[in-house]
Amino acid sequence: MRLLAGRFGIFSLRNANHPLGLLGLLVMYLSGLLLVILLSLDLLGFHTSPYLGIVTFLALPLFFVAGVVLVLVGRWRVRRRSGPGDRGPLHPFPQWDLNLPEHRQRFLVLAVGITMVFTLAATLSFRGVEFMESVTFCGRVCHAVMDPEYIAYSNSPHARVACVDCHIGPGANWFVKSKISGLRQVLAVATGDFSRPIPTPIHNLRPARETCEQCHWPEKFHGDKVLVKNHYEEDRENTESTNVLILKVGGGSVESGFAEGIHWHMNLENRIHYVADESHETVHWVRSENPDGIVREYFREGFDPPEGFPEGFEVRRMDCMDCHNRPTHTFELSADALDKAISSGAISRGLPYIKREGMRALEAGYETRDAAAAEIPAALDAFYAEHHPEWVDAAELRAAKTEIVGIYRKNVFPKMGLDWGTYPNHIGHANDGGCFRCHDEEHLTADGKSISQDCDTCHNLLAWEEEDPEILDQLF
Repeated sequence: MRLLAGRFGIFSLRNANHPLGLLGLLVMYLSGLLLVILLSLDLLGFHTSPYLGIVTFLALPLFFVAGVVLVLVGRWRVRRRSGPGDRGPLHPFPQWDLNLPEHRQRFLVLAVGITMVFTLAATLSFRGVEFMESVTFCGRVCHAVMDPEYIAYSNSPHARVACVDCHIGPGANWFVKSKISGLRQVLAVATGDFSRPIPTPIHNLRPARETCEQCHWPEKFHGDKVLVKNHYEEDRENTESTNVLILKVGGGSVESGFAEGIHWHMNLENRIHYVADESHETVHWVRSENPDGIVREYFREGFDPPEGFPEGFEVRRMDCMDCHNRPTHTFELSADALDKAISSGAISRGLPYIKREGMRALEAGYETRDAAAAEIPAALDAFYAEHHPEWVDAAELRAAKTEIVGIYRKNVFPKMGLDWGTYPNHIGHANDGGCFRCHDEEHLTADGKSISQDCDTCHNLLAWEEEDPEILDQLF
């Protein structure tokens, strides 16, 4: 240890001859000691906080490098201040004679030390990059900002897919772009200069064919899918009605001999481009080119294209994200979330008026999520105590209160300006524009042809708002 401390380069105690060198040594030794401790904890699996990851893989390595720089600056200042007679002849490089035992010792110590430093640097670099691409870093480090997106992701069908698989994808090019964008985002979070709610990143997302289609394959024909959805009225009995329809999921390609259904759009040979407003809720122009080379241009009624159109406008080729714009970060509407909870049994349908009162409690408006967690159960208790006291101590009501608070906490974030329906969801057309942004029969070609709104294009309705649809007995 004396040999390492006394003779080994930047670790030498002789670097303490200058205040900068002394400060550098202190920073190096303290950050190095903490690094060893935290890396050991990481290897043993004791890292449970995202902030420990920042300290271990980002902050402490920077401090260690800063200490090395201070030592080098201190040594340079000492050498510059001392006369040649004080330090003997200077040589541009070390002179080694490995026949001398003392030189061999120094060389071995130097070789071992450099190997250890480079091994540590490589480990930290790898683990640092790995940590910055982890779900923990993406979703929990910027807790207040990303909390809504992280919670929605955690409850989504893609909860086992890492954030970077969709937001970055494979290849060095987009990795570099993402890190440059990340620096801007870190600065925005540090200064508080960011939108509330966070806008959907339509404009800078990587094309879906380079991300989504690493797992999903739209050229393969899927066929049809039976969809059953239950809806509950806001009456005393929470009257149930059912919708049954066949979704023509479709797919296919020219090579397979057909391309049909909803995923006709995603057939690579069908090239669809469009121009929309910034929110992508209003589509002004659609250009469709089929495999036969037939091109049609549809203009929305009332849109007056300027001369040279579409030059000067953002022309986007349609891909997965134009319909699946919230594939992972999905926020439900209150009515839909309650219908799902009642249908699954998480909320008892036997509770009188639970759909109506649940809607009122969810949409009452609260300043904070903690206030909602306290006031939602209180509102339900007050209603049932006054109108249905026989249910006040029922286990069904306790379960319903817990579930309704959970629904609120998954979907509403007042601090981030995120309320019911803040983010439009383009899947379908029940709540937002969705399909009807184009399929509204108001987008016309020059000869008067429109984009069809025929229901049978995408689905067949087997039952609609029926209390006990007979078709279910036939299907199941």
